[in-house]
Amino acid sequence: MERIRRSTETTVKRIIVSKEAPQAIGPYSQAILVGDMLFCSGQIPINPATGEVVRGSIEEQTRQVLDNLGAVLKEAGMEYHDVVSVTLFIADMENFSRINQVYAEYFKEQPPARSTVEAARLPRDAGVEISLIAIKTH
Repeated sequence: MERIRRSTETTVKRIIVSKEAPQAIGPYSQAILVGDMLFCSGQIPINPATGEVVRGSIEEQTRQVLDNLGAVLKEAGMEYHDVVSVTLFIADMENFSRINQVYAEYFKEQPPARSTVEAARLPRDAGVEISLIAIKTH
């Protein structure tokens, strides 16, 4: 039987805050960095400059969400290619293919694993919310 060695090193949990992404609208952080792993909270299509939800097309909303997540990734020293898992929350599954077209612009090569859920209602009545996990590879 192999013994499991426990590390004596302390893993530091660091809160990531980007001024280029909307500030949290509740008691949560934009993202948490633990070692080389980044856990990003769900983003909805809030314009960080105005604090208002983008009410345009689902494509515009999706682009805003992914741009917000990109700002958080950048703040953590990561990029879209570091993303390993994504969860999409969609208010109307009829918009899935339109969201997917925009999503594909951000994840062109080696796309991450993904789950998609139709949600009865999203915060601020957004059409889409996306959360992700990224790992910085060396």
